[in-house]
Amino acid sequence: MTFSTGRTYLAIPGPSVVPDAVLSAMHRGSPDIYAGELPDMMPGVLHDLRAVARTAHHVAIYIANGHGAWEAVNTNLFSPGDKALVLVTGRFGEGWAQSIERLGVKVDRLDFGRHDSVDPGRVAEALRADTGHGIRAVVMTHVDTSSSVRNDVRAVRAALNDAGHPALLVVDCIASIGCERFEMDDWGVDVAVGASQKGLMVPPGLGFVWLNSKAKQVGAKARLRTPYWDWTERAEAAEFYQLFGGTAPTHSLFGLRTALGMILREEGLENVWARHRQLARAIWAAFDAWGDIKGAPRGIDLNIADPAFRSHAVTTARFDPPMATALRAWVAQNAGVTLGLGIGMAEKGTPAADAFLRVAHMGHVNAHMTLGVLGAMEAGMKALGIRHGEGALSAAAGVFARL
Repeated sequence: MTFSTGRTYLAIPGPSVVPDAVLSAMHRGSPDIYAGELPDMMPGVLHDLRAVARTAHHVAIYIANGHGAWEAVNTNLFSPGDKALVLVTGRFGEGWAQSIERLGVKVDRLDFGRHDSVDPGRVAEALRADTGHGIRAVVMTHVDTSSSVRNDVRAVRAALNDAGHPALLVVDCIASIGCERFEMDDWGVDVAVGASQKGLMVPPGLGFVWLNSKAKQVGAKARLRTPYWDWTERAEAAEFYQLFGGTAPTHSLFGLRTALGMILREEGLENVWARHRQLARAIWAAFDAWGDIKGAPRGIDLNIADPAFRSHAVTTARFDPPMATALRAWVAQNAGVTLGLGIGMAEKGTPAADAFLRVAHMGHVNAHMTLGVLGAMEAGMKALGIRHGEGALSAAAGVFARL
């Protein structure tokens, strides 16, 4: 017998749950790409994309995932032999560093490990040491979904300003747009990168790059730019087709229009951020209770100790290996819940998947979905004999009760 029959729940950090309204918007015949509803709606979509990133500047859309959006930034900003300073706090910070290197750009890494956030003091030191201003850009992730760290973007901009360095501030917001407070213009971000499949609640396939005039000016001299990735026309398109370098991603755009309306007008962006904060706090409260085993060492713990630097979109937790793998398998097979695989967190020869798992709470997620995931996890712990403290579900429920 299994209790997984019924609607399954994908609690991984992307792709996230797609709302029924978004699915309905996409479920239609192919539209005219030269006139009519699709071209007519794009000024509103572009306006909303700027609004969700809190910027008055440019946005470019790509038919790509987040890795493709990285490449768009890399090719538009750098020339062979240029240098980037990459701040690494997880697998995706390292992944972006590698993608830059493979284009012949020199990368200096500041690696802060997998359990801590960026230290702005170290960033300032590295920038002051670059007396010749060879660093073209400081590249960072706002939220790294492997470690679930949330970095302080504004503090990194302050480090750039304090050092008097002209480098661009380039931020991966793939996991944070539509989940976390992100203020591109107010925080002094020059380039931001996003994708459709997380907080924006649309299936994978759209990548976004927001850029200000300084970034556009720097990019005009880039020698790695190729016809498809070039953001020049996309950012200031005079014709509809120029927005996409060719045929538009028609059905994804209909879904995106609906999703942006849900975020900005139906719920309101500030309310979206507040909801994600509460969902995260409920998850943390449950893990705190599970890890509190009287008279025994903690076998369950959150990867990021300081709540000020934990993501509100995804939570990475450590279990005594191989219990993370066992628990993910149990809840998938017996409760219809898919938890995120631990990645980029291998330690002392132990595979990351055996010691870590990730619980996503991004996008179209509410209290009963979150409580359902936690309940399924606790059932799995009981079934598998994983030692855990009591009161986790009550603690999580208490977070919602205090709204």
